[in-house]
Amino acid sequence: MTKRRLERERGRKEAVADMSEDLSEGEKGDTITDASAHGDNSNRGRLPRISSTDAMEAWANQQKGKKLYLVLISLHGLIRGENMELGRDSDTGGQVKYVVELARALASMPGVYRVDLLTRQVASSEVDWSYGEPTEMLSPHNSNNLTDEIGESSGAYIIRIPFGPKDKYIPKESLWPHIPEFVDGALSHIIQMSKVLGEQVGGGHPVWPVAIHGHYADAGDSAALLSGALNVPMLFTGHSLGRDKLEQLLRQGRLSKDEINDTYKIMRRIEAEELTVDASEVVITSTRQEIEEQWRLYNGFDPVLERKLRARIRRNVSCYGRFMPRMVVIPPGMEFNHIIPHDGDMDADMETTEDRQASPDPPIWTEIMRFFTNPRKPMILALARPDPKKNLITLVKAFGECRPLRELANLTLIMGNRDNIDEMSNTSASMLLSIIKMIDKYDLYGQVAYPKHHKQSEVPDIYRLAAKTKGVFINPAFIEPFGLTLIEAAAHGLPMVATKNGGPVDIHRVLDNGLLVDPHDEKSVADALLKLVADKQLWSKCRSNGLRNIHLFSWTEHCKTYLSRIASCKPRQPGWLKNGNDNDDDDDDDDENSEAESPSDSLRDMQDISLNLKFSMDNYEDQKGKIENAVMSYSKGVMKGEKTDQGKFPALRRRKGIFVIAVDGDDIGVIFENVKKVFEAVEKERTEGSIGFILATSLQMAEVHSFMVSKGLNSSDFDAFICNSGADLYYTSSHSEDNPFVFDLYYHSHIEYRWGGEGLRKTLLRWASSFVDKNKNGQHVVTEDEAVSTDYCYAFNVHNPALVPPVKELRKMMRIQALRCHVIYCQNGKKINVIPVLASRSQALRYLYLRWGMELSKVVVFIGESGDTDYEGFLGGVHKSVILKGVSTNNSNLLHANRIYPLSDVVPTDSPNVIQTTQDFTSADIRTMLGNLGVLKG
Repeated sequence: MTKRRLERERGRKEAVADMSEDLSEGEKGDTITDASAHGDNSNRGRLPRISSTDAMEAWANQQKGKKLYLVLISLHGLIRGENMELGRDSDTGGQVKYVVELARALASMPGVYRVDLLTRQVASSEVDWSYGEPTEMLSPHNSNNLTDEIGESSGAYIIRIPFGPKDKYIPKESLWPHIPEFVDGALSHIIQMSKVLGEQVGGGHPVWPVAIHGHYADAGDSAALLSGALNVPMLFTGHSLGRDKLEQLLRQGRLSKDEINDTYKIMRRIEAEELTVDASEVVITSTRQEIEEQWRLYNGFDPVLERKLRARIRRNVSCYGRFMPRMVVIPPGMEFNHIIPHDGDMDADMETTEDRQASPDPPIWTEIMRFFTNPRKPMILALARPDPKKNLITLVKAFGECRPLRELANLTLIMGNRDNIDEMSNTSASMLLSIIKMIDKYDLYGQVAYPKHHKQSEVPDIYRLAAKTKGVFINPAFIEPFGLTLIEAAAHGLPMVATKNGGPVDIHRVLDNGLLVDPHDEKSVADALLKLVADKQLWSKCRSNGLRNIHLFSWTEHCKTYLSRIASCKPRQPGWLKNGNDNDDDDDDDDENSEAESPSDSLRDMQDISLNLKFSMDNYEDQKGKIENAVMSYSKGVMKGEKTDQGKFPALRRRKGIFVIAVDGDDIGVIFENVKKVFEAVEKERTEGSIGFILATSLQMAEVHSFMVSKGLNSSDFDAFICNSGADLYYTSSHSEDNPFVFDLYYHSHIEYRWGGEGLRKTLLRWASSFVDKNKNGQHVVTEDEAVSTDYCYAFNVHNPALVPPVKELRKMMRIQALRCHVIYCQNGKKINVIPVLASRSQALRYLYLRWGMELSKVVVFIGESGDTDYEGFLGGVHKSVILKGVSTNNSNLLHANRIYPLSDVVPTDSPNVIQTTQDFTSADIRTMLGNLGVLKG
C-alpha cells in the first residue's frame, strides 16, 4: 500500500507538472471537494433525484420522440425474469435481481424503446431448462408507466448468448477464457438488433445502443471490448471490486496472494476493472464510500487528479491527453407499488370477527415459525448467503451471549437454499456448519430459525412476518456495497441494524430508520438490536421514518438519474454512418457504405488516399509525410464535397473463409516463411479465390511492403493488412502497381476514443529517456522510432530488453497519470507500440465484421506458440485458431514472464476452436489441421 501511494503521488506530480502552466487557484489544492465526483456534501440527507410530480411530467415531456436502445451485460450466475434462485450459489446473488429489475424499469421509462440484458446461455441438466432459452421477455411490473408507443421489438429482454462449455454451468472464475467468445456473439446480436430497430423506428438507419452497461468485472471487460468495437459509450457498475476483496483476504492471512489468485483469478479480475476505468464514460456506484475508499485503490482512478481534470474541462482548458471517467452515486432502485406495510401484530391477527375469516398464512411463515418455542416474540431477521464476509457468525454469537436479547426476541437466518450441506460449496458448507455449532454451543434451540428452502417470491412474505412481530432487520456484513435488502426491509416497515462501513451509511442518511454498528464488535451488535427490540417508541419512530422516505429509492427515481447521466455522454456511433444519419442530403450516397449486406460496398471514402509505398526501407520519414499529406488532402476534398472514384470493396465478404496470419517475431522473413506454408496448404482454394488472407502484425505498412517487393511477392495475395499492432488498417487496391494499398480513414475515427495524442507522446518520451545503459556510457535504452510512428501508434526501439520494466509497469504508469492507451511489447521485446486503449489486432477483426460483414465464424487465425503482449486476444472468440508449434517460442519468457495475470487464466484450453500443429509441421500438416477444424473438406 505504501508503494502504491508513493507511485500515485509521483504520477500525480508528473501529470500536474504537464498541466501546470495554466492551473487555476482552485486546482492547486489537494482537498477533494468536487461535487461532480463525490456528491454535494451540502446536500447530505437528500438524493439528487427528481421527486415532484410536476418535475417528472416535465422530464417525461423532454423524452418524447426518443427511441433509445440500451444494452446491459451481466454474465455469471443464473438469470431469469421470474422465480430467481437467489442464494443458490455465490454467483446468483443480489446482482442478478438488480440487473433484471433495472432492465425492466428502464424499458418502462419515456424515450426508451428497447433494453437488452445480455447474459450466458446455460443448457445443462444441472440447472432449469429456462436458462437455456435464447430470449426471454421481461413483463413490466407496472404497465401504467409504459410509454404510449409500443412497437414490435420494444420492451426489456433477457438475451442469452452461448459461450464457454455448452453443457456446463461454471463459476465466474472459470469464465475469463471465454469472454472473447461472448463478445463476438454479443456483437452479432447487437448489429442484427440495430438493423431491426432501424427498420422499425430508425427510418432505415441502424439504431445503435445509446450505451453499453457492464455489471461486475467480467461484464465490464466484455462491455469495454464491445464499446470499442461499436464505438458507443460505456457505463460500468462494479457491484464488488477485486482490489478491495484482495486486501480483505490478505488481511485475514489465511491465503497467500498466489493461493488467492488460483482460487479467485483475482489479478485477471483486477485488470478487467482497470480496463473499465480506461474505457468507461460513467462509473455508477451505490455509495460515496465505494468511490473514496475502493475505487481509489485502482491505478486508473485518483480522486485528486479527477478533480483537477474536471475543473479544467469546466474551464475548457486542455487536459493534455488525460481522461478520467465520471464517478456518480446512483443507489439501486426498488418497486414499491405492490408493497403494503403491515400495521398489525401477531395477537391482533390471531383474532377474527364473526363476519371476517382470517386469510391463510403464507407457507413460508409455517416453515419459519416451526423452529420457535414462542413465535410471538419480535423477530431479528438476517437475509444473506453463508459467506464469510456476510459476518453471520458474529450475529449468532452476539445473540447467544446477550441473555436479555434472547429473552425478548427470536433470530431468523435466511441463508439461501440447500438440500444437503455436503453438496454445498466448501466455503458455504463450512460457514453453515460453524453457525449450527454456535447454535448448539449457546443452546439456542427454539430461538433460531434457519429454513432450508425459500422461493424468491416468498421474500416479501418473510419481511411481512418480521414486521408483524415488530421485529428488526439486520445486515451484519463487514462492509456492504449498498444493501438492497435494507431498502426492501424498510419498505415493509422494518427498522434496521447495519454495518457502519459502506452503503448502509448512505441509506441511513436518507431513511433515518435504524442504528449503525461496528460489525466486528459483538457487544455493539447485540446492544443495538436490544435497544430497538426493547424500546417500542424508538422502533415506531424508525419504522415511520423509513416508510416516509422510502420513495427516494424507487426504480423510477433511479432511472431518471441514470438516463440523465447517459444524456450527458457524448454520442458515438460507427464513423462511416455519421454523414448518413446527420445529413439528409447525403442519405442516398451513404447508404452504400452503411449497409453491410449491400452488394455494392464501396471504398470511395478511402480510394483517394491510395499510397505509393514503393520506396526503400531507409525512407520512412518521407513515407510518413506522404500518409499525413494524403489524409489531409482527402479530408479537404471531402469537406469541399468532391466526388471520388468509387472503387468496389475487395471480396472479404464473398470469401468462403478468411485466414489471418498473426505470427509474431522480430524477423519479418520468419513471418513470411509461415505465410508461404499456409499459402501452400490451401493453394487450390487460394487460386479459386474462395479463401482470402489478412496479415495482422506489429510492423508498419512500409516495412511489409518493402519486404514483399524485395521478395517478388504480390500485395494482392492479401485482402487487408492490420499494421502497427492494430493502429492502422489497409486494403489491397486494384488501381495500379504504384498505388497498391488504400487506407481506412474511418478506422482511425473508430479507435481514437481517449487517445492522448501529443500529450501522451510527451509522457512516453520522458519515460523512455529515464532508462540508460550504465555499461555503455549512459546510452539510452529506449528511443522513439519516429520513422515508424504514426498519429495513432507511437513506436519505440528497445536496445536492451533486459533493462526495460515489464509491460505491466508501463501500463500502470500510464494509468496513474490518467493516460488511456494500449501498450504492447512486440518483436521479441525489441519494440514497444503504444496505440489507442480499445485498439488491437483482434479488435480490428471485429471492426471488419462491423464495417464489411466479414463473418467471424469463418475466420481462421494462425499464431505462434507465443507472441507480442496482445497475443492473448487471438486465443478466444468464435473464430478458429491454429497454433503453429515451434514458432515464436523465443519471446515467451521475455514478454510473458511477470505478467499481470498468468496467460493460463485466459487460454480456453478445452475450446474446440483452438488446435495445435506438431513441432516440425509442414504444409500438409496445416491442411490436416484445417480439416480437423472443419474448415476444409477433402
